Amino acid sequence: MPAFSPRDLEYVRDLGLVAASGSVRMANPIYAEVIPRELTLTQGAVLESLVFPSWYVNNDGSLDVPKLMAAFQDHFRQHSEFWVQRYGHLEAGPHLVLHAYLHRVVNSGGRITREYAVGRRRTDLLIEWPQPGGTLQSNPRKYVIECKVLGESSGLESVIREGSQQTEEYMDLRGAESGHLVIFDMRPGKTWKERIFRRNPEPDQPAITVWGM
Repeated sequence: MPAFSPRDLEYVRDLGLVAASGSVRMANPIYAEVIPRELTLTQGAVLESLVFPSWYVNNDGSLDVPKLMAAFQDHFRQHSEFWVQRYGHLEAGPHLVLHAYLHRVVNSGGRITREYAVGRRRTDLLIEWPQPGGTLQSNPRKYVIECKVLGESSGLESVIREGSQQTEEYMDLRGAESGHLVIFDMRPGKTWKERIFRRNPEPDQPAITVWGM
């Protein structure tokens, strides 16, 4: 069952934001960047005084993605209730909180590309960051962030299995060196102790870290 009404879909299609026919997708790739920025403008302004990009850049200029994701996990635990309610959408809200946080850090020297699978509780993010001494245009380092929302009818382990496979496929497509699967557990009654976890990749498995939130 889609998480939006037919009238909502008709409205955004009439505006030209979503493709007029076929699968639900952005009508123009530039909207994938512009719309999240507009929706997270207020949150981004707040983050300017709370989050400093230099915290996540190593001495050699590389980006410490695990440190960045761990910091976001803590941020989401502390502030998600306010921001998700503000956005008023159970599926889009957690994604937008993550987008704003990553944008604050990554756009200081790198780039984020967003791809949406609307209605399938999935968003793909690609972080590109320059090699030490290099540029974004010259063989940047790439990291995949896969986001999934765990709803009332979902099982955690099945979502992790599905998400890990999707993350691995997207890593292969983009030539990324590592991936991070973010599971937003929005099931009612779950405590933060149950929701917060980190699973590091096994030595013989793809380089995918799973973050529970």
